[in-house]
Amino acid sequence: MAWTAEHRRAADRRGLRYPSDLTDAEWALVAPMIRPAKHGGRPRRVDVREVLNAVFYVLSTGCQWSALPKDLPPKSTVWDYFSRWEWEGTIERIHHALYVAVREQAGREASPTTAIIDSQTAKAAQKGGSTLDPSGYDAGKKVVGRKRHLLTDTIGMLLAVIVHPASVQDRDGAEPLLRQARRLFPFIERIFGDAGYQGPKMAAAVARTGTWKIEIVRRCDRHKFVVLPKRWIVERTIGWISRNRRLARDFERHCRIAAAFVRMAMIRIMLRRLAAKPSA
Repeated sequence: MAWTAEHRRAADRRGLRYPSDLTDAEWALVAPMIRPAKHGGRPRRVDVREVLNAVFYVLSTGCQWSALPKDLPPKSTVWDYFSRWEWEGTIERIHHALYVAVREQAGREASPTTAIIDSQTAKAAQKGGSTLDPSGYDAGKKVVGRKRHLLTDTIGMLLAVIVHPASVQDRDGAEPLLRQARRLFPFIERIFGDAGYQGPKMAAAVARTGTWKIEIVRRCDRHKFVVLPKRWIVERTIGWISRNRRLARDFERHCRIAAAFVRMAMIRIMLRRLAAKPSA
C-alpha cells in the first residue's frame, strides 16, 4: 500500500520532545487502562505518562536504562513500573484492549479465525548472573541467543508471543505459544506456518491445544525469492518490531521481559493506528 497524506500525518512526530513520546491522542487511549494509585499512604507523585514515554524511549533507541535522559523519570522508577506492569498483566491487558479496537477499526471481528506462526532468532548480547534465563544455539541460523515465537492474525497484529532459548526447535516451542493464544482467541480454525512446523510432533501439539489445524506453506524450489501466501504477514510483523533498536538483539536477562518489549512494540504500533487523524 502506497503512503498517503493520512499515513504521513500519522507518522509525523514533529513537535514532540522525542519521536518515541506519546501524543495527547495516544495517551488518551492508554491512560484509562493503567490502574490508579492504591488508596492510603503517600499520594503518587510519579507522572505515569512520563514513565511510558521512558519505556518507549528505551524500546525505540535501545539505550541502557542508566542512559535515560534527565528530563525523564529515574531509571529505578521506570524499571519498577515496567516490571510491575509486566508481572501483574497490565501490559498484556492494554495490548489486548488495543488489539480488539484495531480489529474493529479495520472492519474485522474481534476474535480472528486464521493465524500465522513464525519465530525470529535474536543474537544474545553479553550479560551474566545467577538469575539469567538461558540462551541457546540456533544451528540453522548459526546464532547464540533466544527465539521470539510469534502468532499473528491476517492483518499482522500480534496474538501471542513467547521467548525461549534459540536451541528449542520451532515445533517444540510452538505448543506453549498455542496454549497462550487459545485462552484469548478460541475461534481460530487454521494456522499457517513454514516447513519448520511440519511433522507428527507438531500435529500432535496442535491437537493437544485446540480444535484448529495447521497448514504448511512451502517454498517454491523454482522461485526462491517470492512472496509466499500468508507467511509474508508474520514476517512483516517481525520487520515492524525489529525497527525498535531494543529488539535488534537480545539484551534482556529474562525471557518474560523480552516478551514484554515485543508487546510494547505492538502497543506502540496500535496506538499510532488508532490515534491517526482522518484525512480532511
